[in-house]
Amino acid sequence: MRTLGIGNAIVDVICKVDENFINQNKLTKGTMKLIFDDKEFQSMISNLNIEKTISGGSVANSIVGLSQLGDKVGFIGKVSDDDLGNKYEDGLKSENVEYFYNKKKEELPTGTCLILVTPDSERTMCTFLGTAGKINENDINPKVIKQSEMIFLEGYLWDEGEPKKAFEKAINNANKVAMSLSDQFCVDRHKPHFLDLVENKLDITFANEQEMMSLIDAKNFKDVIEFGKSLKKLIVITRGEKGAISILGDEISENGVEKNLEIKDLTGAGDLFAAGFLHGYLNNLNTVECLNKGKEMSSKVIQQIGARL
Repeated sequence: MRTLGIGNAIVDVICKVDENFINQNKLTKGTMKLIFDDKEFQSMISNLNIEKTISGGSVANSIVGLSQLGDKVGFIGKVSDDDLGNKYEDGLKSENVEYFYNKKKEELPTGTCLILVTPDSERTMCTFLGTAGKINENDINPKVIKQSEMIFLEGYLWDEGEPKKAFEKAINNANKVAMSLSDQFCVDRHKPHFLDLVENKLDITFANEQEMMSLIDAKNFKDVIEFGKSLKKLIVITRGEKGAISILGDEISENGVEKNLEIKDLTGAGDLFAAGFLHGYLNNLNTVECLNKGKEMSSKVIQQIGARL
């Protein structure tokens, strides 16, 4: 297997909303908010028109993208044996992703992410993790990890306790490790741990500019460049309209963005960028070609609703 993803098994529920909905619910546009109360989540979702329901989760989106590019891939993520859990598994299998998890009835339901798309195409997420956030070391099969060229992890899943043990078990058995920092919220919450991962455990780190600057408390982007150079490990940073940059020691590569796109929804842009880059990396393309493959995939996904091509 080329890549095994380990992440939140989340069913994406996509809804179009106006700016008022964001403000009324005290949400910060463009970020992800964790909701811990199932009743609060159900109350929010009950007043919305659902556009689309997809088997999602950040790393799962990337893994599906890799599958669509022809790579042999798998995924580990925790769901409950309920209606959404069944839909989740079926959704992955329909994309030729091997699902390495045997679901059973859990105390908490399958995780759900409400993706609110405003008229400017920005997405704001409200996530009820459900059982997805309860992944533990017993859910990680070392044999499957060792048979994969690379594992791909997500910052969204990192938390103290059981998920952390699951990550450590996976990393300790992996050939190569890539991880997405996922969200500035995650970086700020787990900064010392994330910095340790980036410096000592990961072969490839994916982040956007804000996440990376927050991670190292950078005053400007030059600080990020210097950090990347000193690290001597591959860091891939997306910079919105400035394109993307990769840093590996003194080797710095950049590319721009596609122009004149009809952007409908930015959901999944980073996930599909990572899929394109990893596909290039695992198929021995040079770094600029990897960046361009990432750009190609992310450019496609933002011209449609949802995080899947």
